[in-house]
Amino acid sequence: MCLGVPGKVVEVVEDELGIRYGKVKFGGIVKDVNLSYVPEAQVGDYVVVHVGFAISRIDPEEAMRVFKFLKESGELEELDADDVGREAD
Repeated sequence: MCLGVPGKVVEVVEDELGIRYGKVKFGGIVKDVNLSYVPEAQVGDYVVVHVGFAISRIDPEEAMRVFKFLKESGELEELDADDVGREAD
């Protein structure tokens, strides 16, 4: 099964070719993510990420519902679970 996970954009940069990347926070982990598919994404937005690409924006309330579901189903072991509930801050 493939799963897109929501994360919060904490930084946006553009490389020399004009490709937008961002640092996206998933609980206590920050990953580099390609933002090409969501050019409207800005710092503070939540995006759904699948295999290193942000594929859509998502509102903070929906992101928190997904985090809650993933936590309850035991799918957040690799994330800092204590940080996940504070993502909307």
